[in-house]
Amino acid sequence: MTTYDDRASLTDLTAVVERVRDSVEGVIEGKPEVVRLSLTVLLAEGHLLIEDVPGVGKTMLAKALARSIDCSVRRIQFTPDLLPSDITGVSIWDQQRRDFEFKPGAIFAQVVIGDEINRASPKTQSALLESMEERQVTIDGKTYELPGPFMVVATQNPVEMEGTYPLPEAQRDRFMARVSVGYPSAEAELQMLDVHGGVSPLEDLQPVAHADEILKLIEAVRGVHVAEPVRRYVVDLVAATRTHPDLRLGASPRATLHLLRAAKATAALNGREYALPDDVQALAVAVLAHRLLPTAQAQLNRRTAEQVVEEILQRTPVPAAPQQQSGFGAMGRGVPAYPSQPPRRL
Repeated sequence: MTTYDDRASLTDLTAVVERVRDSVEGVIEGKPEVVRLSLTVLLAEGHLLIEDVPGVGKTMLAKALARSIDCSVRRIQFTPDLLPSDITGVSIWDQQRRDFEFKPGAIFAQVVIGDEINRASPKTQSALLESMEERQVTIDGKTYELPGPFMVVATQNPVEMEGTYPLPEAQRDRFMARVSVGYPSAEAELQMLDVHGGVSPLEDLQPVAHADEILKLIEAVRGVHVAEPVRRYVVDLVAATRTHPDLRLGASPRATLHLLRAAKATAALNGREYALPDDVQALAVAVLAHRLLPTAQAQLNRRTAEQVVEEILQRTPVPAAPQQQSGFGAMGRGVPAYPSQPPRRL
């Protein structure tokens, strides 16, 4: 049982996250919002999917995040001939012991980098399903627990690229958020030439946080208070995706849970012990869009899942603040006055 003395404070969280963010941004120039989302997913106990065209730094971002934390890291290069046993492990007969010995696969690490995950077959992609959801691997009827904290950071190219397989719906649903790195600005690209022109900055990157610190920060995020109106707002947003005429597949209950956890992590990163609807709005597109499947008509009309989520955000009523009966902050809907109950001390 975790006590208040064992749980990290918001001050501790801010200090550790600042160190990790500065470390990652020393490698990934000009993308602070992408780095922040990556840290949000880490503290929310989720998995991150980085999707973009080749050469924009997807793998570099994943490696920088992994190397900034002093924990075990394994990289898996997904190829068409990769087998599920290469990921999960395999039992090999030991003639001396006259028994099967389990050889762990690459999934047995605290941070797993899956590079170009959609270049492997759907059968191999499915080898990640159990580990990502239950943080365990079952081989030959025996279950092996994975170390904590556990995070899969996967990169993929858009499905229009040659040699790619679309991720199954069950696989996409296990990623808490999807982010696109995008092309850098001219200034950031010029700085990249100076920094990366001679030697890779990853070679000098040293861990700035320990795995035990991350576990305490995760516990602190779990303690962030979410008032009942905010929880209902999360449910309303997800439910709206299931009835939208432009979608043939809406978000799952797992998406509801992921959106709530991500909002709590965002609140903690902002130094608050309680979540606001603004936290939910800021993450709704990243958490929900990659799980949705537009209808054929919507695709013909060039309607994207991101546009649908933005429309749902505009149409879904924002809960009023309990003390003021008004809405919330960043989108011009009032001044936040949460929580309705005092948050428990982190």
